[in-house]
Amino acid sequence: MLRAITGLLAIFGAVSLAHAVSGPQPITQYETPAGQRWAPFSSDLPKCDDKGVLLLIGQRFYDTEMTYWGGDNAIGSFDQVREIGFRANGLSYIPRRYCVARATIDDPRTTPPKVEREPHTVVYSIAAAGGIIGWNWGVEWCVDGFDRMHAYSPDCSVLRPILERWLGETKSVEYGLKARY
Repeated sequence: MLRAITGLLAIFGAVSLAHAVSGPQPITQYETPAGQRWAPFSSDLPKCDDKGVLLLIGQRFYDTEMTYWGGDNAIGSFDQVREIGFRANGLSYIPRRYCVARATIDDPRTTPPKVEREPHTVVYSIAAAGGIIGWNWGVEWCVDGFDRMHAYSPDCSVLRPILERWLGETKSVEYGLKARY
């Protein structure tokens, strides 16, 4: 019995020594881009100013306002659409395109149609396999000033890339609209 244990320890020692001589093995989960895994993600995402993306945000904003808040708020138009990051959190994460835009919000109940309205910042991210059951790309969005449940607080900063977020600093609304890339 002692010979068997000694022989087993010798085998484990030889295997450990061989493994140590070959060097450290790469951690494939973090070194392999998400687009090259066994179930790869497609990084072929629509652009920030894609009509389908902007229409989807407008439709979901109107539906949310009607269903949950009882309002007739709707996004009238988008302008100053900018990309603030593409795969900005790293290659090993799900591919995302981070965007910011300005939107005019129309409320037919309180605002006359010809009055200048204050624009709101819309922060959104387009994610690969983020649609229903991962079938297509999906959009997460937040309209600054209309995040009533504070899901993306403060000021919709949760939807920005990790390196774009800040803690304790106050930024103006114009901050996200500057073309930095």
